[in-house]
Amino acid sequence: MSTTTEPAAVAESTAAGAKKSAGRGPWRLVWDQLWAKGSARFGLITVGVLLLASALASPLSSLGGWSPEEFDKRAIDPYLGGMPRGDFGGISTRHWLGVEPITGRDLFARVLHGGQVSLLIAFTATAVVVIAGTLAGIAAGYFGGRTDALLSRLMDLTMSFPSLIFMIAMMSVAKDVNRILLITLVIGLFTWPGIARVVRGQTLSIKHREYVEAAKVGGARSWRILTREILPNVSGPIIAYTTLLIPGMIATEAALSYLGVGVRPPTASWGQMIAESIVHYETDPTYFLIPTVFLFLAVLAFTLLGDALRDILDPRGGRS
Repeated sequence: MSTTTEPAAVAESTAAGAKKSAGRGPWRLVWDQLWAKGSARFGLITVGVLLLASALASPLSSLGGWSPEEFDKRAIDPYLGGMPRGDFGGISTRHWLGVEPITGRDLFARVLHGGQVSLLIAFTATAVVVIAGTLAGIAAGYFGGRTDALLSRLMDLTMSFPSLIFMIAMMSVAKDVNRILLITLVIGLFTWPGIARVVRGQTLSIKHREYVEAAKVGGARSWRILTREILPNVSGPIIAYTTLLIPGMIATEAALSYLGVGVRPPTASWGQMIAESIVHYETDPTYFLIPTVFLFLAVLAFTLLGDALRDILDPRGGRS
């Protein structure tokens, strides 16, 4: 009796699971797969906490009672070269993450506002890169011919430059400008060819599919085909690549600020805080560790999240 009912039970369970999945949208399925992975779940939670903390930097700093530029001379010892009073860099009920040596500025407030600046640059630079790279990649892959040759040579030329050296040179020459805007544009200028190549390859594999040919036969214009047929079908790899771009942008901004050509004081960023803490890392290691830990967690979380999204949205690209 049991042998006859078991296949029926299995079939019923499979049908129920299929019906349950069919009732969900594609992005809900992506979310379920992300949440099922431990590393992706860690990335999602960490990214959410960092974004929320950065967005609420001002009210959270007010809870601590200090602004990022406010000095607290009582928190440092002038007889010890301005070192923080107390253990672990001056961590206390007055200063939850300690204070900066010499100035006495609150590290909790500075690391929150530094994250706000670092993540703002990372997200805006990523947006510039994704928009420019997607437009160039779709145009090169769809139109082909001279358009493809011209854009491909431009990609090769841009990628052949030693980007970090050019970034340092450009940031050093342009002084009296908005540093956040300049960093965003400079990073975007040298980073767009990577995603452009990915999108170009995806477009080349899609433009001869049946639904694209049917749209051409139906008299659809190129703009409609690009936006209605091709772009939605390359959006998965673009989203996965975008998530993987963000940690690179965070690290690039930190590197430029560390080298002294990024964000200028008194505006805080994680890279700038790390650069300033190097002088004190032997006498006050807490000052060095706090922005480093935040930078590490941000890069790790976005990398884990990007890897998981790539495996889900672009499995063939993830295996290659």
